[in-house]
Amino acid sequence: MNPIYHRAHFLLSAPHINVLPDDLGIEVAFAGRSNAGKSSALNTICNQKALARTSKTPGRTQQINVFPIDDTHALVDLPGYGYAKVPEAIKRQWQAALPEYLSEREQLRGVMLIMDVRHPLTEFDWHMLDWCRDLELPLHILLTKADKLKRGPGMATLQKVRSTLRNDYPHVSAQLFSSLKRTGIEEAHAQLDKWFGFDA
Repeated sequence: MNPIYHRAHFLLSAPHINVLPDDLGIEVAFAGRSNAGKSSALNTICNQKALARTSKTPGRTQQINVFPIDDTHALVDLPGYGYAKVPEAIKRQWQAALPEYLSEREQLRGVMLIMDVRHPLTEFDWHMLDWCRDLELPLHILLTKADKLKRGPGMATLQKVRSTLRNDYPHVSAQLFSSLKRTGIEEAHAQLDKWFGFDA
């Protein structure tokens, strides 16, 4: 487990990539459907309770939020996507910001895609998988809320997701994760270390 992620701190919220600073070095983005547990996963990975704002109301993350962990590495929380109760104009802004960030942000090295283990591979998830494949962006899936399932069904879901994606999405890896039980943190850290170059 790498304690460097515990240093993460909030820098800014940006409505689109033009507002993001250019000197953040390497970035890893967190994306996921609204209410999939993205903010909770980010907080757990960074061992902080309120780094990313969590809410039972879907769509809490409405801008691109930047969390540097040092001068040259940053975690980026992308807007939640899905059935959030927000104005249509905001939804359209999110829909434009996501592909724009993925395709144009040169600092981006990988994407953590958050899925609720009980509802994996939603329509939004497939969009993200396709975008990242087309852009040749590495993607790692966190199947969150794994505590909601017993170990057997959880592992079965993980294996099903891996086998479904194996042929057409070879750049994608996946794991189980639980913010409540704090399981899967080391595996998530190992993936981040790889993208950030901390494992060299």
